[in-house]
Amino acid sequence: MYLWTLRHRHSVADSGRSCCETLTLYPQPPGTGGPLRIVFTESPGRYVPGGAPLGSGDVGYVQGASLNLHEPGAVKALLDAASTAGWQPEGRQAVEIDGWSLLEAAAARAGATGPAGPKERLR
Repeated sequence: MYLWTLRHRHSVADSGRSCCETLTLYPQPPGTGGPLRIVFTESPGRYVPGGAPLGSGDVGYVQGASLNLHEPGAVKALLDAASTAGWQPEGRQAVEIDGWSLLEAAAARAGATGPAGPKERLR
């Protein structure tokens, strides 16, 4: 089982301002593994809005797959995609993964299973 948090932040670089969403999953009970951070950084052809007109937690390709990181089904799909890509939940160190490498597989999985109910547990 996992608990998760979602953080939105802005950074300013020479190329301008960009947004980033970081989904962090914490294995439960505490001490059974290190956290997994899945990071989505805005870049050309990819969106990470900070609010209106799109909702908080939305990430995706301008023309393609997208997810809402507040939905349990989307989080579960990303967790499954990370495991398929080789992430080992038993590790004690925090692991950071580029979310864009998981997005299409997770969106396909989330779309195939439909939105998860609010009581779904992440295992």
